[in-house]
Amino acid sequence: MKTYEFVVTLAKGTEHSDALVEALYQAGCDDGSVWSCAGVVQIGFSRQADSLEAAIRSAITDVQKAGCGVARLEMEPEALAALHVGPLAQRT
Repeated sequence: MKTYEFVVTLAKGTEHSDALVEALYQAGCDDGSVWSCAGVVQIGFSRQADSLEAAIRSAITDVQKAGCGVARLEMEPEALAALHVGPLAQRT
């Protein structure tokens, strides 16, 4: 398995609280760090999975199990570039 790193932004109206952090942890988001900035709650994940798609799908499922909605998902450009190794990177 590989570790994938990405940030999930929760839907508007979600407030950062101890209860939210506990609900996310209990739902399976124990591989994420929760923070908020300007009223926007985000979770930084370092999720192990067989593929990027599996990591993202499982993270979204876990966030939804905690009763939260997902507004968007982001990855750092370096992480995206690392996904393009192998046959795609060898094309000219």
